[in-house]
Amino acid sequence: MNPNTGGAERKSPPVLAGAVARGCEVLAKRWTPQLLVLLLQGPARFSVLVAAVPGLSRRVMSERLRELQDARLVERTVEPGPPITSTYKLTPEGEQLRTALEELCSWAERWDRALTAS
Repeated sequence: MNPNTGGAERKSPPVLAGAVARGCEVLAKRWTPQLLVLLLQGPARFSVLVAAVPGLSRRVMSERLRELQDARLVERTVEPGPPITSTYKLTPEGEQLRTALEELCSWAERWDRALTAS
């Protein structure tokens, strides 16, 4: 019995550590989910990704794509030019996020409809 909680024992919240914390760290960065959702549709060039996400600067997009490459979720292919172009696609590890991202998109659409209906 804990006198500080009115007699009831309180459980401490779980600590996010290890793989879950690292996964959240990668996926929770601004613009990352949007880029992953776009890449679910298939490979895309850098310029197509820039145009598809209003407000995302080229510099930040380069950073996010580099981070996703480092996390082995996205693969970059450089095509010789002129002009030289870069195409990005999900790796097999990135494809494993498909179900979760599609479910997130479905939830977001339902949530948005509920918000706008109020």
